[in-house]
Amino acid sequence: MLEEQQNNPLHGLKLETLLTELVDFYGWDILDTAMRFNCFNTNPTIAGSLKFLRKTEWAREKLEAFYLSRYKRMPRASEEDFALPPRKRTFPVGIVPREPMVLTVESILLSQAKAASAHKEKSSRRHPRRR
Repeated sequence: MLEEQQNNPLHGLKLETLLTELVDFYGWDILDTAMRFNCFNTNPTIAGSLKFLRKTEWAREKLEAFYLSRYKRMPRASEEDFALPPRKRTFPVGIVPREPMVLTVESILLSQAKAASAHKEKSSRRHPRRR
């Protein structure tokens, strides 16, 4: 298990360190746009955000997934690993984190709009409207 976890950038990383790295690199506006957590929007602080993230498992997992995919730019999880929380996922030996992705509020909003459109299109194909 120790060998597996050594190839996970979250192994041994405190939540406070993770959040501080993200805030220092991206800022509260980008995190708020990407995560849509009220604690990142209304009077954001590290302490207040940590309190929320420690109590709310789904939010912590969403932030950790953002950290892995955008900040560390690790490859997407396989279907079987996707079901696991980000802290329990492993990556093949030799995969190393890359430079953080450059994000803007506008790029995040565009990405979210594309994802919503794709979801709507996929849903409409599965459930055609009855007339």
